[in-house]
Amino acid sequence: MEFYEIDPILDTRWAELVDKHPNASVFHTVAWLKALQTTYGYEPVGFTTSPPNSDLKNGLVFCRIESWLTGRRLVSLPFSDHCEPICDSAQELRFLIQHIEAALERESRKYLEMRPVVWDFSQMGDRTGLRPIATYFRHTLDLTPDLNEVFRSFDKDSVQRRIHRAQRAGLVERCGASQDLLKDFYGLFVMTRRRHCVPPTPRSWFSNLSHFQGEALEIRVAYYGEKPIAAILTLRFRHIIFYKYGCSDTRFNKFGAIPWLLWRAIEEGTSKGAMKLDLGRTEKENTGLLEFKNHWAPFAKPLVYWRLPEKSSPRDSTDGWKMRMAKRAFSHMPLELLVLTGRLLYRHFG
Repeated sequence: MEFYEIDPILDTRWAELVDKHPNASVFHTVAWLKALQTTYGYEPVGFTTSPPNSDLKNGLVFCRIESWLTGRRLVSLPFSDHCEPICDSAQELRFLIQHIEAALERESRKYLEMRPVVWDFSQMGDRTGLRPIATYFRHTLDLTPDLNEVFRSFDKDSVQRRIHRAQRAGLVERCGASQDLLKDFYGLFVMTRRRHCVPPTPRSWFSNLSHFQGEALEIRVAYYGEKPIAAILTLRFRHIIFYKYGCSDTRFNKFGAIPWLLWRAIEEGTSKGAMKLDLGRTEKENTGLLEFKNHWAPFAKPLVYWRLPEKSSPRDSTDGWKMRMAKRAFSHMPLELLVLTGRLLYRHFG
């Protein structure tokens, strides 16, 4: 086997591979890579054993992150819940990782990070040098049964009754990707991030994501009268709906707007052929979000992130105290400064 580097945005073979490979997701798409590049300045790069001018048989996609604050590194992929290596054999995967490690040393990068769903590097016959650095939970919901059966599978108190409550309250849903919807979504998003004592993701990220994803992205906003009270952002890839962001005004939590919006996304998605809902990753420590997702899909699976080389620090042991200190500072920031902080810092933490 030979080792080749490609530009997954310019090389049309990458989009063709993503379109047909069963392990590909929305996070592999050129649209997602373009949004990362445009918003944060990351350089997408792919590695493969397929020579130029031949069909692309496999590929690992990363972003080169250049940061004076957090260091130079390869991440597959930043701000992505998961990103499966597109390889059909352990031999291909080991070969690519070994050569990427050499490139890592040549470029003087701190580490590479991978976020697989299917591949378990601890089960591979030969050591790759990758080690687990963080474990999350991932919830998915099967949408292939009859829609009434899907609804009955939800927790009665926390999901079913809240959806009925929202319907009785006469909430109005607006769906799309207009600038007005983006404005209302981002206002609620900033409010929610402030509540969690963390800076909001830059608004440019959502604008770019909407631009490049096109009809695959939907913003759903719930209104009580004319007031936006909750919003979700979903992405669509093949037969999967990806629930990526949710936000709300807690003063209106009694109406159950978030569950109602998510149910509306399921109803419309299944009418267009959706067969699965991916609820994304959740930190073990985020008990509130875990409980929320468990009420929709109770059988979560672990989602393990891996790094190479082994000397790189685990997130679970080093990032916790830093985040606690940062949250304490963020909680006292004026709102405008918190938004500016997010705009300045997010590119360093992909």
